[in-house]
Amino acid sequence: MTLLHAIASVWLLVFVSPLLVRACGRHAGWPLAAGLLIVLGIIIGVRSGGDIREAVSWIPAIDVAFGLRLDGLSFLFSIVVLAVGAVVLAYSSSYMRAARSTGFYMLMAAFAAAMLTLVLADDLVVLFVAWELTTLCSYLLILRSGPGAKEPATRTLLVTAAGGLCLLGAVVMMIVRTGTSDVTVVLGHAAWGEDPAFATVAAVLVAVAAMTKSAQFPFHSWLPDAMVAPAPVSAYLHAAAMVKAGIFLLLLFAPAASQAVVWAPLLIAVGLVTALWGAFIAVRRRDLKELLAYSTVSQLGLLVATIGVGTTTAMLAATVHVVAHALFKSSGFMAVGLIERRAGTRDLRQLRGLWRAMPWDSAMIVLAAASMAGVIPLLGFVSKELIFETFLGSPAGAALGWMLAAIVTVGAVLTVAYSARIVLPVLPGPRAEVSPWRKTVGMSSAVTVTAVAGLVFGFGVAGLNGVIRPAAAAAAGTPLSEVYGLALWHGLNAPLLLSVVALAAGVAVAVLYGRRDGAREDRPAGVSGIAIVQSIQDATIAFGRRVGDLTRFDSPAANLVAPIVLICLGGLALPSLWGGWPAFSSWSLLDVLLLALAAAGMIVVLAAGARLTAIIAIGVVGFAVVLWFFLLGASDVALTQLLVEILTVVVMILVLRRMPRRFGRERKSRKRLAVVAAVVAGAIATVTALVFTGHRELSPVGQYFLQEAEELTGGTNVVNTILVDFRALDTLGELVVLAIGAVALTALLDARRPVERPVPPPAYPVLADARSNAVFLMTLARMLVPVMVVASAYALLRGHNAPGGGFIAALIGAAAIVLAYLSAPTDEVSRVERPYLAIAGSGIVVATGTGLLGLLDASFLRPLHVDIFGLHLTTALVFDLGVYLAVLGVILAAVNRLGLSPRDTPDAYAPRQRPRHRRNKGVQAR
Repeated sequence: MTLLHAIASVWLLVFVSPLLVRACGRHAGWPLAAGLLIVLGIIIGVRSGGDIREAVSWIPAIDVAFGLRLDGLSFLFSIVVLAVGAVVLAYSSSYMRAARSTGFYMLMAAFAAAMLTLVLADDLVVLFVAWELTTLCSYLLILRSGPGAKEPATRTLLVTAAGGLCLLGAVVMMIVRTGTSDVTVVLGHAAWGEDPAFATVAAVLVAVAAMTKSAQFPFHSWLPDAMVAPAPVSAYLHAAAMVKAGIFLLLLFAPAASQAVVWAPLLIAVGLVTALWGAFIAVRRRDLKELLAYSTVSQLGLLVATIGVGTTTAMLAATVHVVAHALFKSSGFMAVGLIERRAGTRDLRQLRGLWRAMPWDSAMIVLAAASMAGVIPLLGFVSKELIFETFLGSPAGAALGWMLAAIVTVGAVLTVAYSARIVLPVLPGPRAEVSPWRKTVGMSSAVTVTAVAGLVFGFGVAGLNGVIRPAAAAAAGTPLSEVYGLALWHGLNAPLLLSVVALAAGVAVAVLYGRRDGAREDRPAGVSGIAIVQSIQDATIAFGRRVGDLTRFDSPAANLVAPIVLICLGGLALPSLWGGWPAFSSWSLLDVLLLALAAAGMIVVLAAGARLTAIIAIGVVGFAVVLWFFLLGASDVALTQLLVEILTVVVMILVLRRMPRRFGRERKSRKRLAVVAAVVAGAIATVTALVFTGHRELSPVGQYFLQEAEELTGGTNVVNTILVDFRALDTLGELVVLAIGAVALTALLDARRPVERPVPPPAYPVLADARSNAVFLMTLARMLVPVMVVASAYALLRGHNAPGGGFIAALIGAAAIVLAYLSAPTDEVSRVERPYLAIAGSGIVVATGTGLLGLLDASFLRPLHVDIFGLHLTTALVFDLGVYLAVLGVILAAVNRLGLSPRDTPDAYAPRQRPRHRRNKGVQAR
């Protein structure tokens, strides 16, 4: 088994989870937990061979591989992610309700998969993608928590996504500076020590990204805000997943980023401020879950400051505290869910007598709180002693070390205080009224596993040396031999003295604060981080609305003012770029005639008073351009333009029948202004084209396509190969836009009934007989439609080597459908009514599926080629079929929704049913 098998297995759980929920209901957490443990077994088996690196080609064009690395650091975090994840999923089997479990289990499995991908990533691009996946999973898990979760989820997304942008900037910088995206190579590159500017900027960007994820001041508000999520989400998000992603990033980059002068002061200062601020707020909280949320902020601040010190002891302390924090925090949040489920409240003032009502669960809560407070012999005591030792032995000197240790001690006092506040008010008192324990056995078992693990690992901390020491060595960038072993007891020393002081003072603070807590009235909170984030969000939206108001008009002419003005301003720079008239330019009489024809058509458009006249004139301009393309030898473009012109005119006529025949009256000055604006914009666009493309016969890119297209793609039609081979991703984006256009058209016409313009009865009866009047088009359609359908298929198949392709073929097929529609006697044409949205959507599915096939050759949308019996085939043809379906779907949407009448609407020219023996002398309008 390999790391790739482990990653594939954990992602497989994401897709299997809906099936498990259908089979097991809310108890699907048990098989999912077993799946995570199996993946953990695979990773342990791989780790037995030492440090491992694996990679498969992913984006070869830019030398990006799906690289994975299993060293001491990633192994430690893999254990935390998978083991805690398994316990939380088992806990969820008792906590969740069956009706809401499908999405929950799928997102939790995705969260675990994204975190495992993140900690094993050995490529910066893979790391960044996994980082953003954790952001997305946390957002969705919080969002689905209930009606009041929308705003907290959005605020969480905004803060963590801002950190993602910082990480993206750092990733781009590192790839550009080092020339590779390989994490191992980047971290060992000499640029970190030789280029102070690069090291400083990259270190700050990485630190800010990690701080947003790990809820450091001033980005801390999202974590307490996310407490609206259910207990399992909080337990995993706060203990092993989301917040640990930031800690992992700091530990991963510490050996390289610590060479920047700003790294240590930034992490220590922000970490200590966060630790004190979070602990101070936690002591004042009355909601048990809110208290734990702010305690998480404080503990993470302590971790960040410890990492900032950067010594081998600091990294040993940080890695031990990662494990201790994962255990006592997961058990704490799961215990909150258990208490809330059985006691019905989280308010510390209402929780009394749980020791008598829930003796075993109360004991587990005491164990978790004691580990968080750093009481011997729990694992939290070991990590706290090492943190004190880290700051006392700071490389900055003894005086500064003692000062930092004193600050940490104050934080430890507050930590003991809020830990005691969990225990002291809860345990004494008469027996509380709680629900039966039988329905919460799974929840109680999960709390027991993590709480007892903190005790067991405290006594047997030496057994963790095989996991902790390699992680600390990797984070410190030192040999394993320089990392000393772990022990529960180090004798009487300064760290132990500070621990005793912190314990005594913390209990005293908790007792004193508890006495006045009952008499203290709730006061409205002052300015909070949540309010600041919300105000920034509101201000951003308001600013965007104000900017949008500058160009938000109902009049199309008003909306065109901004682009026309910008075009004219851009034209002011053209004279400085002008390089003279192109030497190879040539004119012919036909060029002049076509230009004059287009100009005449535009003049008629500007002067037209009737809409139909303007449409006809626009068609004249379009056909003149078509002839010009043919004259220049661009047959593909000309054919596309011709078909687009035909279909555009048809669609415009369909719209025209619902609008007044004539334009509204306008002032002559406004018309003159429109003419001047059109002439100026056109002249600037022409000069711009001459400046940027008129001084070379063919660009280097064009030369490359002409020379390499046939060899690389097997096609000789360069235009089509560009669309479906070289720039297929761009084409896929255009297909998505087309499909969105079809959906928007449908939604718009469904939202409001189209206006039917009154149609007067025909003056001459011969024109009223729609069937007789359409006989010529009907006869023509019977002959042409089959020919056009065959031509459509032929154009699709030949597009790779001759003029044609999916776009042109779809236009020919759509023209056949339009001809069938136009030849019908009424606009109720059942044979034209097709599932146009499904057709457009299937085009996107086919094109995307073809792109996924390209992954077999290491790149999305990379065409695959095969020769069968001497016939060269390529998946680009299948991609072109997706183009065909998407284009056909949007045109069908326009014809169906704009041209066809609803079934329940009487048509103006529908023939009446007459007796068979009477002669049909015409059709009267209904």
